[in-house]
Amino acid sequence: MAEQTRHSNGDGETNRLLSLLPMRDYRRLARHAERVSLLLKDHLVEPEKPIDHVYFVQQGAIVSLVMTMSDGASVEVGTVGNEGMVGMGVYLEAIHVHHRAFTQVAGVATRIPADLFKQEMNRSEELRTVVHRYAGALMIQIMQGSACNRLHSAEARCARWLLMTMDRVGHDTFPMTQEFLAQMLGVRRASVAVVAGMLQQAGIIRYMRGKLTVLDRERLEAVSCECYNIIRNEMDRLTNGQREQ
Repeated sequence: MAEQTRHSNGDGETNRLLSLLPMRDYRRLARHAERVSLLLKDHLVEPEKPIDHVYFVQQGAIVSLVMTMSDGASVEVGTVGNEGMVGMGVYLEAIHVHHRAFTQVAGVATRIPADLFKQEMNRSEELRTVVHRYAGALMIQIMQGSACNRLHSAEARCARWLLMTMDRVGHDTFPMTQEFLAQMLGVRRASVAVVAGMLQQAGIIRYMRGKLTVLDRERLEAVSCECYNIIRNEMDRLTNGQREQ
């Protein structure tokens, strides 16, 4: 469970969705908010269970959206960083969802009770517009990722995933295990080991003791497929703005 920390006054807001809100709407929403620490593998949303809170992820943290089949096999269908929010089922008025959301990279989020968030959406056209636009961008990410998983090589998909993780974390070094990466990509661990070995031998990444460092971003982008730029550009278009005073 997410661990509560001291509430922020909003200065230096690093969630890009919240930064788009006019200050009056941001301050009203902030009255219902609390800052929480997201620990590794914290489960924020569970399948077939009501969504109690929405989470606006802050820079450095990453949350995975994962589907699990009846045989226990899992695959990541989307990720959320500081460009988005977790708990879109609240906006979509879903009674329950079928995916699981858990922390992939530990960090901080702004958490708001679902019922209070719905009240603020009913009150603020600006908030509804921001979340609506994010819903479209998230759908594009999921659709593009689905096509990528079907059509592109494990090497290109791995490069895309590492680039997206690097963007969200804001550093070239982040925690990573081959087992976790295999689960997120929906491939065997042996396949990830081969791809990671090739990238490391080429001097593009360094992997050691559960931590991965991107040594050559330009070459990693060259290995990735076009899906990375499509998803990144869509998120950039969504969040290209500043909070009004």
